[in-house]
Amino acid sequence: MTLIGRTRARGVETLCLDAPERRNALSATLVGELADALTGAGEDTGVRAVVLTHTGNTFSAGADLRDPPAPEALVGLLRQIVELPKPVLARVTGHVRAGGLGLLAACDITVASHAATFAFTEVRIGVAPAVISLPLLPRTDPRALARYYLTGEHLDTAEAVRIGLLTAAGDDVDEVLAPILDGLRRSAPDALAETKRLLTARVLETFDRDAADLTALSARLFASAPAREGMTAFLERRDPEWVV
Repeated sequence: MTLIGRTRARGVETLCLDAPERRNALSATLVGELADALTGAGEDTGVRAVVLTHTGNTFSAGADLRDPPAPEALVGLLRQIVELPKPVLARVTGHVRAGGLGLLAACDITVASHAATFAFTEVRIGVAPAVISLPLLPRTDPRALARYYLTGEHLDTAEAVRIGLLTAAGDDVDEVLAPILDGLRRSAPDALAETKRLLTARVLETFDRDAADLTALSARLFASAPAREGMTAFLERRDPEWVV
């Protein structure tokens, strides 16, 4: 059973996260399948752009606590999205949490319906948004990230647009996407690739400089006693011991 659906229309390849019963959590299997699908889309001359979307009411709940990907695998996936020689767009109609926000930040254009909500929930289970900071920090308002990283508060779409997490939002996400996709279809493929390279240069500098340190930080935190307590509390649907 595949966890990534694939469809194509007029040069746009849609990759759909399709594990709704697990809230499209980033398991080792899902990350691997998504990486393979992106490789195929990147190499296919018939693909002008890639849209990353989802089934169910959650785009992605972040790392799958029962089958988490290795930090190196998540770094590789995020970098692959940033480096893909074709624009990658996120189409969101549900909730996005923790590691799922790393996918959004890696995409070139992000669009959501007003039903979407967002939260960096890592601190509430005893870890930190380490690896996903690689694309987030260069692209998102740092003062806003300080608040939302440290508190785990929910953001609505208006706030997500304001801080740079989203490109645009609307009642009908496909209406918002339509002129964007039309513009991409009218653009020369080589010009799109070179323009994307121009736009992502500083993001890739962050990967080159910080990936090893943030990967090590993620691995250390996930192996810590607070993380064990936080993840156990999450799975048992109770507050962790540090809540006051």
